[in-house]
Amino acid sequence: MTDASSNVWFITGCSSGFGLELAKLTIAKGFPTVVTARDKARLADLVAGHDNALAVDLDVTDEGQIAAAVSAAEEKFGRIDVLVNNAGYGYQASIEEGEEDEIRGMFDANVFGLFAMTRAVLPGMRARRKGHILNITSQAGFIGFPGSGYYAASKHAVEGFSDALSAEVAALGIKVTCVAPGPFRTDWAGRSLKQTPVKIDEYQDTAGARLSQTAGYSGQQPGDPVRAGEAMIKVVEASNPPRHLVLGEIAYTGITAKLSERRDEIVAWKDTTLSADFPK
Repeated sequence: MTDASSNVWFITGCSSGFGLELAKLTIAKGFPTVVTARDKARLADLVAGHDNALAVDLDVTDEGQIAAAVSAAEEKFGRIDVLVNNAGYGYQASIEEGEEDEIRGMFDANVFGLFAMTRAVLPGMRARRKGHILNITSQAGFIGFPGSGYYAASKHAVEGFSDALSAEVAALGIKVTCVAPGPFRTDWAGRSLKQTPVKIDEYQDTAGARLSQTAGYSGQQPGDPVRAGEAMIKVVEASNPPRHLVLGEIAYTGITAKLSERRDEIVAWKDTTLSADFPK
């Protein structure tokens, strides 16, 4: 383990779910912590009485607010050591019935906002040759479930981005971890979830069933967001943190099975794959 006792944490999306529970933990442990929400008034109770906590307004789709939030963090604590890109939400629909405005809105938050937030903290981390970026993805970053194609696409995008980012910044002392939870007892499947109802009969047994299952699951998920927060802190304190941290048994089982299935399929078609090259 490294000495991470003085790490300055910057966490996006702290009004509920993973962001809120992680922020409670980092503040309680004494880490200097910047907590953000689109309306920082919702964070008043979280930071009250804590000199090591700062609440700032932040909509990650607004680059002006991103710049202001990073500036406020650096003015208060001098730097940002750990960025947790947690802000985002889910949108479900069959692919055919997906609504353009909803799709683009989710990508603005889950993908382009995360990209912009990362760009904003990299100059400071690069200058100090130190930093850790945690991108909250999902089991959907590996598995495209029916009804969640657009959400899965947003999380697959973050996974690919994180691979490239890690390759670019590893030599600069900056670490990158994608945190991929399965079903956790947060607001993701409740008030934070947007759904376009499936109206085409042919999709009722696939996308429609998944939408109903997700909505009915809210509040009963097996994952504990407090324990997830503890796991994230453990990763940041590790001397050799993983590129991927999968959270929860459902995600572990599903992701490992999907990776094995994908590898087996690729190997089975090896001869066809190699035949596409010019002859040696």
